[in-house]
Amino acid sequence: MDGVLVIDKPTGPTSFDVVRQVRSLLRLKKVGHTGTLDPLATGVLPLCLGEATKVAGFITEGDKAYDATVRLGSETDTLDAEGQVTAQAPVPALTPALIESALARFRGTFDQVPPMYSAVKVGGKRLYELARAGEEVERAARQVTVYELVLRDFSAERLQLSVRCSKGFFVRTLAQDVGRALGCGAHLEALRRTASGPFTLAQALPLADVPALLKEGALASRLMTMSHALVELPEVRVGAADAKRVSHGVPVEVPAGKVGRVRVMGPDDALLAVAEVAGGRLRYLRVLV
Repeated sequence: MDGVLVIDKPTGPTSFDVVRQVRSLLRLKKVGHTGTLDPLATGVLPLCLGEATKVAGFITEGDKAYDATVRLGSETDTLDAEGQVTAQAPVPALTPALIESALARFRGTFDQVPPMYSAVKVGGKRLYELARAGEEVERAARQVTVYELVLRDFSAERLQLSVRCSKGFFVRTLAQDVGRALGCGAHLEALRRTASGPFTLAQALPLADVPALLKEGALASRLMTMSHALVELPEVRVGAADAKRVSHGVPVEVPAGKVGRVRVMGPDDALLAVAEVAGGRLRYLRVLV
């Protein structure tokens, strides 16, 4: 079974828990996710099955979208509702103008420091492992981009936000930063990923439904092809002769005007490779045939 299965992750399990469960149910050796979701978070979690694991690294490059609930007035050590409260402050009287002035600081491209409770590796160890051991280490800031940050609703102590951002962006950090911009601190109370690259909630399958669909023989129809998984990459089509050259890693010339990363498609609509176009020729990043 090869392809991408989009799971609507429930709250509670880690992304790795979901991978293990699906691997066991499908009796597959190769299953991998394409971007970690915290146990607290729900929503779109694309899983690469079988041969699709070869393109997992390219899928993680896609933008992400989230709906977030931010609880104002308290900060936690994990920056979310699962942590211990570390600071509290009164919440000011909120108005749309006040909230907008705070949110405006977090649109566009800027540097963000990963939180200690995260899967980012420093010195070969994941930060959350160090945090659980009581250690705090220096973390290099990473450039991130927020394309959209929208206030959907608010109450005396909560903000409902929608975010569309680049990979590697931490909504938990955003929650704390917005709280500090408002002068009261905050933490992330709930998070739902609504899109990851080309995958959306409309395509997502609740994890609990997987066993029944597998038993009915209907699960394969829910798989996305590797080509669809990379649909955000421009396409280069080659004929039968060039398809054979691609399969052997032989550089192939491409039409003028093509630049950057592309997906290479054969005459039978099969995904042959992921490549960079340089000097009018394909430089292969991954050959899939």
